[in-house]
Amino acid sequence: MVVNRKILDNGLRVLHHRVEGMQMVYVNIVYGVGARNESYEHTGLAHLLEHLMFEGTKAVPSFDEPLESAGGENNAYTTNDVTSYYIALPKHNAELAFWMESDRMCNITFGKKKIDVQRQVVMEEFKQTKLNRPYGDASLILRSMAYKVHPYRWSTIGRKLCHISDVPVKVIKDFYKTYYAPDNAVLSVVGDISFEQVVEWSSKWFASIPAKGVRPQSLPVEPRQVRARRRTVYRNVPENALYMGFHMGSRLGDSYYPCDVISDILSNGYSGRFMARLVKEKKLFSRIDAFISGCEDPGMFWIYTRVPDGVAVEDAETAIWHELELLKNEIVPEDELEKVRNRFESEYTFRNIGGENLCNNLALAELRGSLDSHLLEPARYRAVTACDVMSAAKELFRKGNSTVLYYLKRG
Repeated sequence: MVVNRKILDNGLRVLHHRVEGMQMVYVNIVYGVGARNESYEHTGLAHLLEHLMFEGTKAVPSFDEPLESAGGENNAYTTNDVTSYYIALPKHNAELAFWMESDRMCNITFGKKKIDVQRQVVMEEFKQTKLNRPYGDASLILRSMAYKVHPYRWSTIGRKLCHISDVPVKVIKDFYKTYYAPDNAVLSVVGDISFEQVVEWSSKWFASIPAKGVRPQSLPVEPRQVRARRRTVYRNVPENALYMGFHMGSRLGDSYYPCDVISDILSNGYSGRFMARLVKEKKLFSRIDAFISGCEDPGMFWIYTRVPDGVAVEDAETAIWHELELLKNEIVPEDELEKVRNRFESEYTFRNIGGENLCNNLALAELRGSLDSHLLEPARYRAVTACDVMSAAKELFRKGNSTVLYYLKRG
């Protein structure tokens, strides 16, 4: 895969990959700002600002309207680490994306009506996903248990509903002015368009925006966990649930790959160990999944389950620990490991076929400073050995590194 790269004088990193015959051009701009850049007193800011970015500027009062008229579409998402915006347009209208993204990089308006509307939208989202949905607050509880000082201890949507409703407009403006800057962004373009054209339009629309000297934020380092953390809560839910979490390394570190392989060994659909042994054979769970957070700073390995009536949650937890101990003490058979490697290779291929996904993946990798690493990811997974898996499991699945939440039915 050929990826062209240019850095403008104001620090904007521009990536380009040409796909001949592709009728749409995909433009993705990713900012190095997420929930991790918020303060403990004002959480949910990055996500709220993402919503406000669609409320328009003086030049473009309605962001969606001109894109739809030009045959395009757009969307965005926020994580703890980044905020990503993408636009897809027919290639003859592609320059529109460059103009609109450059405009809202520095010209968003903060009218009271617009802010009030988006506050309500985000507050409803908070209620629907965290307060009114069964098991919705589990992630909030787990984050606060697992992290004690790092801002990963709150979710993207925020810690509290009042943080959305009561945040001062000045705080929102300052957040925008601080982090929405060319030197804190990557512009990625995929489509049947030349690199020369991408450079021309990037320079035309973004070069005049001044850099802001955005520096990596010095975040508190989460202390190594040495004692197990446990909590039990009671909620109106249809089944008991058991959640377990273990601290792991950063998405950028070498230990990420064996941890990701472990998650697939345990929870790769019907062929994963959890499904085969604990659901089908022992019938201890109605649902079980293992996954990793993949954060830029040290993240978490999570196990989420549902425990059916008639099964003691304590017995369910014991069964999980048994499976984790096997990974620590027995070499994973080569055929099982090879199946996981092959799955990662096929997923990597499919993730990078569509223009939208590839565009975003390239921007994320560049923002992390690991574009070459992304292009070589299949080889990184292929290099994971059974001994690597065992070593990672021994460090990962320590009792002192565990966070366990019993989420039980009331009455």
